[in-house]
Amino acid sequence: MAHRRPASNGGASTRPSEVVFILSILILFLLQAEKGGHCAVIIGLRRHQSEGGRRRPWLEGNQSLGCDIFSGGWIKDESYPLYQSSACPAVDGQFNCQLYGRPDSDYQRYRWKPSSCELPKFEGREFLGRMRGKTVMFVGDSLGRNQWESLVCMLWAAAGPLSPPQLLRGVPLSTASFLEYGVTVSFYRAPYLVDIAAEQGKRILRLDAVAGNGDAWRDADVLSFNTGHWWTHNGPLQGWDYMEEGGSYYADMDRLVALKKGMSTWANWVEANVDRTKTRLFFLSVSPTHYNPAEWSDPVSKNCYGETTPVGGWAHGGPYPDQMKVIEGVVGAMRNPPYLLDITALSALRKDGHPSVYSGDLNPEQRANPDRSADCSHWCLPGLPDTWNQLLYTALFF
Repeated sequence: MAHRRPASNGGASTRPSEVVFILSILILFLLQAEKGGHCAVIIGLRRHQSEGGRRRPWLEGNQSLGCDIFSGGWIKDESYPLYQSSACPAVDGQFNCQLYGRPDSDYQRYRWKPSSCELPKFEGREFLGRMRGKTVMFVGDSLGRNQWESLVCMLWAAAGPLSPPQLLRGVPLSTASFLEYGVTVSFYRAPYLVDIAAEQGKRILRLDAVAGNGDAWRDADVLSFNTGHWWTHNGPLQGWDYMEEGGSYYADMDRLVALKKGMSTWANWVEANVDRTKTRLFFLSVSPTHYNPAEWSDPVSKNCYGETTPVGGWAHGGPYPDQMKVIEGVVGAMRNPPYLLDITALSALRKDGHPSVYSGDLNPEQRANPDRSADCSHWCLPGLPDTWNQLLYTALFF
């Protein structure tokens, strides 16, 4: 799928806010060095901003801890990872990179540090205690499943071996129930959010219908949605045969137009059906891919295969997917928009975090051909999605 990088400022002078950001990261580095700790600042970024350099009004309230938690840097931290994949049955083969032979493990040891505050440490027992008797549901595509498995493992490690969750996998619904706390953490597969129906043996993507999926979502106490990648798929990866809207059928249409129609249907359903006095609502921004090494200025690499460190350099803000512009437009027009977990730019720095060929979804022949088979879309576990969940934890409780 295609991604477009933010336009360069050319020879424009450095803005005061950029100077403050760079100085804050340098100060953090010096403090870590003075302490003689095992942490080192590896990379920092300023999060992408909307057109004209100003954030949209609906994002102004998208703050936790009194700072922008999505702008900052990656720090090497030897206290990570937060769990081991070998001790968490929730990690399936697609994301279990160590099980399938990945020779390095430093990708598990990076912690996200906002530029002007500290993220609270993820405390799984506190999460379970504060969510006692409640339900958390992730809804979306396999990146949502990636995040769901991560959170289940983080909570599993905290609950301990005497209180393992009851894990049930299914399609479209998979559930982990922490019975001691009465907490349920679920994933509902709906890669387009809107419905897909079968008609005369064909898969119909219904751009104006969500009720078939929505009945399973409405009563959750925490809802986190995502979509984006599946809207660009073609050929054998395409998940539908026809699109339908208002009784009219289409063999295809501009995919960003289709995404906007589907997102608008979802947004209208949320406004009409989700009780926001009961339910905390989140939307995960589009997770970036690393198939194009030109995005991190590497003339040798073919994709993410063999990458073992984050992207270097201060100016790299990450590719900004066109899908995200559509999503921001629709969500920003909602009367009561969700909290945006804006992980796109910070994740774009993590070219080292993908399964590449170390995935249970690949056969030996595919693993031997990384140029064609590397998975540079999903993320190893433990790994980057643990940070997404630390950000979710921060947004929920701080």
